[in-house]
Amino acid sequence: MIDSTSAATVLLLASASSLFVAAMFYPATLLRWFQRKRYQYEVTFSLYMLTSTEKFIFNSVLFLLLSLLIIAASLYLPEHLTIIANRMFYYFSGNEETLATNAQKVGQHMGASGISPNAPLGGALAGPGRGFMEP
Repeated sequence: MIDSTSAATVLLLASASSLFVAAMFYPATLLRWFQRKRYQYEVTFSLYMLTSTEKFIFNSVLFLLLSLLIIAASLYLPEHLTIIANRMFYYFSGNEETLATNAQKVGQHMGASGISPNAPLGGALAGPGRGFMEP
Protein backbone atom coordinates (compact mmCIF):
# COMPACT_ATOMS: atom_id res chain seq x y z
CA MET A 1 0.00 0.00 0.00
CA ILE A 2 1.31 3.44 -0.93
CA ASP A 3 1.57 5.99 1.86
CA SER A 4 0.29 9.56 1.42
CA THR A 5 3.75 11.07 0.93
CA SER A 6 4.56 8.75 -1.96
CA ALA A 7 1.15 9.31 -3.53
CA ALA A 8 1.56 13.09 -3.29
CA THR A 9 5.05 12.87 -4.82
CA VAL A 10 3.79 10.73 -7.70
CA LEU A 11 0.90 13.13 -8.28
CA LEU A 12 3.21 16.16 -8.33
CA LEU A 13 5.67 14.49 -10.68
CA ALA A 14 2.88 13.40 -13.02
CA SER A 15 1.40 16.90 -13.16
CA ALA A 16 4.82 18.47 -13.70
CA SER A 17 5.64 16.03 -16.50
CA SER A 18 2.27 16.63 -18.19
CA LEU A 19 2.86 20.38 -17.96
CA PHE A 20 6.32 19.90 -19.45
CA VAL A 21 4.94 17.81 -22.33
CA ALA A 22 2.22 20.39 -22.98
CA ALA A 23 4.84 23.15 -23.03
CA MET A 24 6.94 21.19 -25.52
CA PHE A 25 4.16 20.37 -27.97
CA TYR A 26 1.85 23.38 -27.60
CA PRO A 27 3.86 26.40 -26.40
CA ALA A 28 1.52 29.04 -27.85
CA THR A 29 -1.59 27.43 -26.38
CA LEU A 30 0.00 27.10 -22.94
CA LEU A 31 1.25 30.69 -23.05
CA ARG A 32 -2.22 31.93 -24.00
CA TRP A 33 -3.72 29.92 -21.11
CA PHE A 34 -1.29 31.47 -18.59
CA GLN A 35 -1.99 34.95 -19.96
CA ARG A 36 -5.74 34.36 -19.61
CA LYS A 37 -5.32 33.14 -16.01
CA ARG A 38 -3.18 36.18 -15.17
CA TYR A 39 -5.80 38.46 -16.70
CA GLN A 40 -8.57 36.74 -14.70
CA TYR A 41 -6.53 37.13 -11.51
CA GLU A 42 -5.93 40.85 -12.10
CA VAL A 43 -9.56 41.54 -12.99
CA THR A 44 -10.93 39.51 -10.05
CA PHE A 45 -8.84 41.37 -7.46
CA SER A 46 -8.86 44.72 -9.35
CA LEU A 47 -5.08 44.75 -9.60
CA TYR A 48 -5.12 46.34 -13.05
CA MET A 49 -5.76 49.77 -11.49
CA LEU A 50 -2.87 49.60 -9.00
CA THR A 51 0.67 50.77 -9.51
CA SER A 52 3.45 48.22 -9.78
CA THR A 53 4.54 48.85 -6.17
CA GLU A 54 1.02 48.35 -4.86
CA LYS A 55 0.66 45.16 -6.91
CA PHE A 56 3.93 43.88 -5.46
CA ILE A 57 2.79 44.60 -1.89
CA PHE A 58 -0.62 42.99 -2.45
CA ASN A 59 0.89 39.91 -4.10
CA SER A 60 3.51 39.58 -1.35
CA VAL A 61 0.90 39.71 1.42
CA LEU A 62 -1.34 37.25 -0.45
CA PHE A 63 1.59 34.87 -1.00
CA LEU A 64 2.58 35.08 2.67
CA LEU A 65 -0.94 34.37 3.91
CA LEU A 66 -1.46 31.48 1.48
CA SER A 67 1.92 30.01 2.44
CA LEU A 68 1.07 30.16 6.14
CA LEU A 69 -2.33 28.58 5.48
CA ILE A 70 -0.83 25.73 3.43
CA ILE A 71 1.91 25.07 6.00
CA ALA A 72 -0.58 25.08 8.89
CA ALA A 73 -2.98 22.79 7.03
CA SER A 74 -0.24 20.33 6.09
CA LEU A 75 1.11 20.20 9.65
CA TYR A 76 -2.06 20.08 11.75
CA LEU A 77 -4.91 18.87 9.52
CA PRO A 78 -3.89 15.17 9.24
CA GLU A 79 -3.70 14.73 13.03
CA HIS A 80 -6.96 16.59 13.51
CA LEU A 81 -8.72 14.43 10.92
CA THR A 82 -7.38 11.31 12.64
CA ILE A 83 -8.80 12.46 15.98
CA ILE A 84 -12.17 13.22 14.37
CA ALA A 85 -12.21 9.82 12.64
CA ASN A 86 -11.42 8.05 15.94
CA ARG A 87 -14.22 9.90 17.70
CA MET A 88 -16.69 9.10 14.93
CA PHE A 89 -15.67 5.44 15.07
CA TYR A 90 -16.24 5.43 18.82
CA TYR A 91 -19.65 7.11 18.50
CA PHE A 92 -20.79 4.64 15.84
CA SER A 93 -19.33 1.43 17.24
CA GLY A 94 -19.03 2.10 20.95
CA ASN A 95 -15.62 0.43 20.96
CA GLU A 96 -13.53 1.73 23.85
CA GLU A 97 -10.24 0.53 22.38
CA THR A 98 -10.04 3.69 20.30
CA LEU A 99 -10.21 5.73 23.50
CA ALA A 100 -7.38 3.70 24.98
CA THR A 101 -5.16 4.33 21.98
CA ASN A 102 -5.97 8.04 22.14
CA ALA A 103 -5.15 8.09 25.87
CA GLN A 104 -1.80 6.44 25.12
CA LYS A 105 -1.11 9.10 22.47
CA VAL A 106 -1.96 11.83 24.97
CA GLY A 107 0.40 10.23 27.47
CA GLN A 108 3.18 10.14 24.87
CA HIS A 109 2.61 13.81 24.06
CA MET A 110 2.68 14.60 27.77
CA GLY A 111 6.03 12.90 28.19
CA ALA A 112 7.48 14.57 25.12
CA SER A 113 6.29 18.05 26.07
CA GLY A 114 7.33 17.83 29.72
CA ILE A 115 3.92 18.72 31.15
CA SER A 116 3.17 16.79 34.28
CA PRO A 117 -0.42 16.03 35.31
CA ASN A 118 0.25 17.31 38.84
CA ALA A 119 1.46 20.72 37.72
CA PRO A 120 -0.59 23.55 39.26
CA LEU A 121 -1.34 25.54 36.10
CA GLY A 122 -0.67 23.13 33.24
CA GLY A 123 -2.10 19.97 34.75
CA ALA A 124 -5.26 19.88 32.64
CA LEU A 125 -3.44 20.21 29.36
CA ALA A 126 -1.82 17.16 27.85
CA GLY A 127 0.27 17.82 24.80
CA PRO A 128 -0.61 20.40 22.18
CA GLY A 129 -3.86 21.83 23.53
CA ARG A 130 -5.76 18.64 24.36
CA GLY A 131 -7.58 18.65 27.69
CA PHE A 132 -8.46 15.62 29.76
CA MET A 133 -10.04 14.94 33.12
CA GLU A 134 -8.26 12.98 35.79
CA PRO A 135 -10.24 10.22 37.52
